[in-house]
Amino acid sequence: MGHILDVPSPGATCFRLLMVLYLFTTGMCIHMDSGGSHSMFTCESIGLRMCQDLPYNTTFMPNLLNHYDQQTAALAMEPFHPMVNLQCSPDLRPFLCALYAPVCMEYGRVSLPCRGLCIRAKRDCQKLLDMFDVTWPEETECSRFPDCDESYPRAEDLLVDDDPTDQSPMSVQRDYGFWCPRELKVEPELGYKFLGVRDCSPPCPNMYFRREELAFARYIIGAVSIVCLSATLFTFLTFLIDVTRFRYPERPIIFYAVCYMMVSLVFFLGFLLEDRVACNAANAAQYKTSTVTQGSHNKVCTLFFMVLYFFTMAGSVWWVILTITWFLAAVPKWGSEAIEKKALLFHASAWGIPGLLTVTLLAMNKIEGDNISGVCFVGLYDVHTLRWFVLAPLCLDVLVGVSLLLVGIVALNRVRMEIPLEKENQDKLVKFMIRIGVFSVLYLLPLLTVVGCYLYEQTYRSDWEVTWVQERCREYHIPCPYQVEQTSRPDLVLFLMKYIMLLVVGIPSVFWVGSKKTCFEWAGFFHGRRRKDGAVNESGQVLQEPDFSQSLLLRDPNTPIIRKSRGTSTQGTSTHASSTHLAMLDDVRSKASSVHSKMSSYHGSLHRSRDDRHTPPRGAEERPLYGSMPRLNEQLSRHESLHRLDGQSRHGSMRDLSKAPSTNIRHASGANHAAEEDGATA
Repeated sequence: MGHILDVPSPGATCFRLLMVLYLFTTGMCIHMDSGGSHSMFTCESIGLRMCQDLPYNTTFMPNLLNHYDQQTAALAMEPFHPMVNLQCSPDLRPFLCALYAPVCMEYGRVSLPCRGLCIRAKRDCQKLLDMFDVTWPEETECSRFPDCDESYPRAEDLLVDDDPTDQSPMSVQRDYGFWCPRELKVEPELGYKFLGVRDCSPPCPNMYFRREELAFARYIIGAVSIVCLSATLFTFLTFLIDVTRFRYPERPIIFYAVCYMMVSLVFFLGFLLEDRVACNAANAAQYKTSTVTQGSHNKVCTLFFMVLYFFTMAGSVWWVILTITWFLAAVPKWGSEAIEKKALLFHASAWGIPGLLTVTLLAMNKIEGDNISGVCFVGLYDVHTLRWFVLAPLCLDVLVGVSLLLVGIVALNRVRMEIPLEKENQDKLVKFMIRIGVFSVLYLLPLLTVVGCYLYEQTYRSDWEVTWVQERCREYHIPCPYQVEQTSRPDLVLFLMKYIMLLVVGIPSVFWVGSKKTCFEWAGFFHGRRRKDGAVNESGQVLQEPDFSQSLLLRDPNTPIIRKSRGTSTQGTSTHASSTHLAMLDDVRSKASSVHSKMSSYHGSLHRSRDDRHTPPRGAEERPLYGSMPRLNEQLSRHESLHRLDGQSRHGSMRDLSKAPSTNIRHASGANHAAEEDGATA
């Protein structure tokens, strides 16, 4: 008779602990949410048709099989109705009701059916079970119950002096956690998870907003995505018209624009497809409502996630690379070709890091449909994934990029303040610094707004979820939250700001390429005209001006100023080699000019000697004619051979140097011819 769990003996105490453990391990396990979803333990009248007219008329939920309401318990009992109606065993009905609608006693007391009752019910009805193809549930195996042979309920179960519901709130508090409603349950093989419960998915449309609010938000996101797509596409096409115009350090802006062009394209497709990708279709026959798509089983959703997440992270990495190139140009004074030699490393970082993160999320099956924008992303319902795969990379990129940007701007400003430059170069440097500052502000403000929205969402997500459960628990027949300290609902403006700023981040690229030169290039493109001369990027042109370059690089004033090649660095020519070659040319030109000046003064003195009838000394008369001329011819011949070598090796980007050498050569050739005539006359 001592099978009630509150027998005051050591064995009964251990048995009570085992039975409490059994309640939480049989059937579906109750998920204990640390956020605190609580409910009151109360006795309720039995509404199950099979369990009417029993010695007791009250029960409690969840029952011993973890059904959270009588409606769910009734659905689970349906396969046994034919056996009960055919009365295959007098013990079957009491046994089933002992599990699906147990007798309600005071809080903490649970009475289980005896093993003998289970064995007789299963043995007597086995033939009907096979006939109706009904499987005896695993959680009702007879070995799970105490070894006794008594009817249910026992007499002790019905001896309750006080009203079982007359308990203080502290003594009747019971933590049920979140129970997944039947309408939101999905197949186990899909691997879905919602609020920590497996095989469950959030509802569609969005669980926080009404349909009209979602329609308004979707149109706003669609309009902004069209603007961003147009701006980034214009930037990319401007680059394609003249690929030599945008060189390092500003070349990363083009790749950054390409990334956000793909991001805006995905949002635009989500606007067109609405909920067809982000949500699973409802199934009324199985009492299933529309739920959010999770995992990689939906191929279109997986593709949307891969493109959106990959290019979002790649765009932020290209921003960091842009600040790195600006830093290299401003602080260690790297030239365009020297920075371009690191392009392979830049591309490996910009595409490799986002690719690794994307593959990791695919392996973890963390894809989630976004029923606001219609796309698929990560961290929409899982705050841990949001924290480590979205917030952490964005915050790191902002921190590194801003640090390098500030150091570069300070270095350029120091050059402007401490080193005297011509007014034209001063204006160009100030204009370049202003462009960098404006572009950085236009990028950082939207990105910081996105990061702020993510932080706010992560902070208050648990309150939003508890509020949603409290509002929908009666509709879904799940335990309602108990003693909720704070309830709040998200504002649609927060989500709208997050999506708009995520798209606005890509628009500043059009301000960088927007100039008169761009207008001329597009006009020439539409009229079929192509530029003959190699174009030079504006920022690179500022850094390549002779006076500005001399001051910026802090060179010795006596060192020749060498312009860098204005073409691409795909020729495989070393910067040091080209600079040395040009220095040699300048040295030869200066020597030829010096010799020409000496010869002119010498021949002038000879003419004066003939007029004054003065005969110079013999040695002085022979040295200019037969000693200096061979050396002059040798130097001029060396000059001409170097000029021919330079004409064969230089490309279209060095055409501005071709005019000066040709003039010097003609001048030197004239000097040579004049020297020969004067020598013959002498």
